[in-house]
Amino acid sequence: MKGLITSLLLVLALGTLPVSAQRTQETARIQVNKEKRLAKSRMNIRFVELIEDSRCPTDTNCVWAGNAKIKIRVAKNGRSEVLTLDTNGPKQYVTTQDRYSIKLVRLTPAPASNIRINRNGYVATLEVIKLTR
Repeated sequence: MKGLITSLLLVLALGTLPVSAQRTQETARIQVNKEKRLAKSRMNIRFVELIEDSRCPTDTNCVWAGNAKIKIRVAKNGRSEVLTLDTNGPKQYVTTQDRYSIKLVRLTPAPASNIRINRNGYVATLEVIKLTR
C-alpha cells in the first residue's frame, strides 16, 4: 500500500512538470503609441493605433455590444509583422509567424455617452501564449 501511494505521488508530481515547462504565457498592458518588451517570449509589441471603437457606452443599453479594433506591431528575431485585433469581432485572437497566440483581453477606457476619449489615452491588455506543436 505504501509503495502504491508513493508511486501515485511520483506520477502526479512528474506529470505536472512538462505542462508548466511547455506553457509560456504573458500579459502586457500597452498604451497607444507605446511599445513593451515581453521577457519570456523575447518579443516587442507596439500598440500602433486604434482603428475603430464602436463599443456600446457603459451608461446605455445597446442591441449590439459593438467592437473596438486595434493595430499592433510584433517584432521578434529581426522580423516584424503588423496585426489587427478585435475586442468582440472575428479577430480576438491572432497567431504570429513564430507561433504565438495574441489575444486582446481588454481595451480601456470603456466608452460612455457623456465623455469623449482622447485617442492617445487607450490602453490594450494583451495575452500572449506560445503555441506548442
